[in-house]
Amino acid sequence: MGNTPTPHIGARKGEIAKTVIMAGDPLRVKFMAENYLENPVLFNNVRGMLGYTGTYKGKPVSVMGHGMGCASLAIYTYELFNFYDVETIIRVGSAGSINTDLTLGNLVIAMGACTDSNYASQYCLPGTFAPIADFDLLRKAVETCEEYGYKYKVGNLLATDFFYHDNPQMDKWMKMGVLAVEMEVAALYMNAARAGKRALAICTVSDSIITGEKTTAEERQTTFTNMMDVAFRLL
Repeated sequence: MGNTPTPHIGARKGEIAKTVIMAGDPLRVKFMAENYLENPVLFNNVRGMLGYTGTYKGKPVSVMGHGMGCASLAIYTYELFNFYDVETIIRVGSAGSINTDLTLGNLVIAMGACTDSNYASQYCLPGTFAPIADFDLLRKAVETCEEYGYKYKVGNLLATDFFYHDNPQMDKWMKMGVLAVEMEVAALYMNAARAGKRALAICTVSDSIITGEKTTAEERQTTFTNMMDVAFRLL
């Protein structure tokens, strides 16, 4: 019990389920708690980063925010994996498409994560680490998309440290077949690997860097339910 509550999570052990579905936006988390969870109980509001535990079709599950960027997500997921004995984390986020076949509302399932972050330097590896998803989670997510008829692609995402980049050079990532850009998945997969746990990121295309199309903040908060449907089926 000595490690909990943590500096960033106000819960005690036993108040967070073994599986946590996470989103960058705490208001998206509140939406999931109100629309997917049975009997949700608030376990965290430290720094406004909402977290709830309840059940989904009788199965215990928690939902929680993680903020923006690898650094923010890394803090919350590290504490969940290492101090709260969480076994599985599923990110439901937004991403910008850099693939001509991915349009607004499509899903991207992150098989792997490219990054310009320096997060892996802490491990002092004698080479470059390739962060990847848990295969069983990925396979079930694909099967669920097929069952529901949701349009999706599986592949590499770019987790960048820069929302406003002075020299983005997205054409170079596009040449390597990267599907979309977000800011967190690399740190999620690295933390899971280091802790020996499971992780998967499912993102909804919120904007297209190719066409300039974009969604509103309200749409990102309340209408990206396809990825939530898939995530809750993974329990």
